[in-house]
Amino acid sequence: MTAIALKFPAGRFHSTPWGRHVNEGAPEWPPSPWRLLRSLVAVWKIKAPEIGESQVRELLQRLSAPPRFFLPRATVGHTRHYMRWFKKGPEDQTLVFDTFVCVGRDGEVIAVWPGVELSPEQRRLLENLLDKLAYVGRAESWCIGRLLSPEDAAAVDVNCFPVNGSAAGAKGELVQVLCADPETAFSDEHVKPLGGKKRRSSRPVYDPAWNLCIETAQLHAEKWSDPPGSRWVMYVRPADCFHPEPSKPRRKPAPQRHIQVARYVLDSQVLPLVTETLTIAEEVRSELLRRYGRETRWNGVNGRSETFSGKDAKGNPLTGHGHAYYLATDEDGDGRIDHVTVVAENGFTREEVRALDRLHKLRRGEENPELLFLLVGLGRIEELRVPVLEKSKRWVSATPFLATRHPKKNGRKRDPVELLQDRQAFVEQVLREELERFCERRGLPWKQPDFRISRIEDPPGAFRIDPRRWEPQATGPGLRPLQFKRFRSRKRDDDGGRRPSGSFLIEFPEPVRGPICLGHSAHFGLGLFLPAVKQS
Repeated sequence: MTAIALKFPAGRFHSTPWGRHVNEGAPEWPPSPWRLLRSLVAVWKIKAPEIGESQVRELLQRLSAPPRFFLPRATVGHTRHYMRWFKKGPEDQTLVFDTFVCVGRDGEVIAVWPGVELSPEQRRLLENLLDKLAYVGRAESWCIGRLLSPEDAAAVDVNCFPVNGSAAGAKGELVQVLCADPETAFSDEHVKPLGGKKRRSSRPVYDPAWNLCIETAQLHAEKWSDPPGSRWVMYVRPADCFHPEPSKPRRKPAPQRHIQVARYVLDSQVLPLVTETLTIAEEVRSELLRRYGRETRWNGVNGRSETFSGKDAKGNPLTGHGHAYYLATDEDGDGRIDHVTVVAENGFTREEVRALDRLHKLRRGEENPELLFLLVGLGRIEELRVPVLEKSKRWVSATPFLATRHPKKNGRKRDPVELLQDRQAFVEQVLREELERFCERRGLPWKQPDFRISRIEDPPGAFRIDPRRWEPQATGPGLRPLQFKRFRSRKRDDDGGRRPSGSFLIEFPEPVRGPICLGHSAHFGLGLFLPAVKQS
């Protein structure tokens, strides 16, 4: 068994099958044995003329039988360029297509001749010719050839082979391949000059005078449909031979999530009231999702951020509260929202940070003036000095806390009678449950008895929003929870306005870093607590 391997360092094999025009875009695959034998003859005549003709002829005759092939995964490409042809004038040009087969630079086309045994001298001769081989096909098809050992040749798993007899049961696709005819390829009846008066001086004299070496110009001049000394052989090649091999899945590096906080200052003709906290948060979230979708649009489909949306790819709500909180705050005490802080404990990806950076305005319709956003801070939670991210032992409500559940009157887990009769006591109990889960998420060792909760109820149900971290005033102005918008307009069947609510002061055993945002619609700014200190 004899086998040779051809590697294309440029990753391209340029050739056009016999009988096809170059602009048809039809590549030759596999490389035809007729072309391969002619390439070996060219190497012999140009780079090794000292080798005798009889030696080369004996070798090529052994390789004139149709071989089998191993074809690596490949695909088809082409370039197009304009070439001058001076048919209509010096500026006349014609469009030329250069079609080629793209193969991996390390992939090899292997031709195998089963049952062909070469003598040691013939193997050395073939190795010499292959070592000097520079290209196969057109000159840009750089090629490196090598002779395989008999052991390696026997191990080749061929996937392209000639059809013997009927091709009805062949698996794959059929293709005609030009091969040498062992009986006529090395004869000279079509290239040898005629003697006497019939001799035509225009006919070239070949060296060697083989039909295998006949020039294309003579074939066209004499209107040959197929080169003399050749024959067409039907081959079966893989049906997916031009489907590129899928690359091995690589583990995507974990996205760099160094940014956890984006901080904005708002500007407008009229800033929104603090009672519109939920509405502003929903609009910011919707705008960020829209901008992220534009940044990650692919094949007509917008990308979707799990961090911004709070939902996974299937639309299920995320657990763990590591996604974004949209916290709209009044930090100058005038009752109007002047800052928005977007916080995600799990951090933002690069594309999400780009969307945050490009949030410049909110168009709120004709009734509400446009809101302008100025990004004033990006960083980690511990890096930014922001009221909602401060450290403190005492935290006071800045927006109403909404219970995450309703009173349970029946069942094994029904609430005690005193909680069913006192609505504020029930809300306080739900807040304790939420605080216990909050401490568990943060890794804090405290349970319900470890932190103190005080209601702010003077006047009843009212509390004061004070971003300067003062102690709530019993006689000072306040806002009742019912004054806040608590229904989400972008969530169908939201019942936030019907849930029990209240305002509280929380005291921890040790200082705790914010943000502390608990209860129903916490990711939209309700249930927000700010650090509280005594008024000076």
